[in-house]
Amino acid sequence: MTGHPLARYRGTGADLPFGDPTRAHRGVAMEGYFWRLTDPATGRVLIALCGANQGPEGPWATVGLAGSNGFLRTAAVDGAWTDPARLGVRGGPAASPAFVGSPERLHVDLGADARLDLRFHGLRPWPHRTFGGSSVFQVIPGLNQYWHPWLLGGRASGTATLGGETWEFTDAQVYGEKNWGREGFPDSWWWGQAQGFAEPEACVAFAGGLVTAGPLRVEVTGLVVRLPDARVLRLGNPVVSPVHTRTTDDSWVLSGRGYGWRVEVTGSAPLADAFVLPVPLPSEHRNVAGDLEHLTGDLEVTVSRFGRHVWGGRTTLAALEHGGLDRAASELRRRGLDPTLSDAPPWT
Repeated sequence: MTGHPLARYRGTGADLPFGDPTRAHRGVAMEGYFWRLTDPATGRVLIALCGANQGPEGPWATVGLAGSNGFLRTAAVDGAWTDPARLGVRGGPAASPAFVGSPERLHVDLGADARLDLRFHGLRPWPHRTFGGSSVFQVIPGLNQYWHPWLLGGRASGTATLGGETWEFTDAQVYGEKNWGREGFPDSWWWGQAQGFAEPEACVAFAGGLVTAGPLRVEVTGLVVRLPDARVLRLGNPVVSPVHTRTTDDSWVLSGRGYGWRVEVTGSAPLADAFVLPVPLPSEHRNVAGDLEHLTGDLEVTVSRFGRHVWGGRTTLAALEHGGLDRAASELRRRGLDPTLSDAPPWT
């Protein structure tokens, strides 16, 4: 973190109104980058993630690649870099990174059977200039977690190798987001993202959990909908646009209202089908099981304005997530695996 006042402020994780949350926040313990592809024509979905972490031994990265065919590969690699000028991340050594992501391209190399090379075009970026996905919370320094869904649609073309399968994508739907904070992830959280609706321009994303900073402790869910006509709604400010959320390990029910809008979201997916994904402990220089994520679940959304129906959609290709270290450890034990990850085959 440099001595400039704005750099010191952003180093806490916060952004001023009309700032750019996609730029790196030099000073936070973890800055996570996430892309998700949905190909309705084939029913294929994949995710790619990179957490750029700062630990006592220097920068390192949590990287992962997973597909709806059941393939998962994750790793902790030394070296990480985030772009201070715009969205960009590199995980691994500069000479041979395992993960390189930008608004234009995504490249992942976690071995001969875990590779991804994509180019993006026709992007539909976050349209609101005043605040990002965390809304007014983005100006508060030192939160445990911030969230920004910077890409709410676009097209992706390229190749993915996932285990014994090679997938070709042409104009698949793409979504991208960031999350960052002072030490990895909250104690518990919920998240979801969906495309693959009958209307290809539609996109839904939500993220919630216990937000803390000093004495501040408040449960918040941010809910974002990109309507087929390109309007983007963001609900989740606790006073003026609250989102009430009920989640279990296999159900997600959200109800948000504000500014005349009302949005209802219902999602479901069987726990037995969830991936157990890693989350970083930056200060300990290691990953731990912390995230139960479904790559394909059922989701239904309805949107109304002053009581009048505006749009409704359904998809069977939704991502749904329920996170927490205790919850993930319990699920690993239920599957007969060591919660320390020592005998969980996808982990390295």
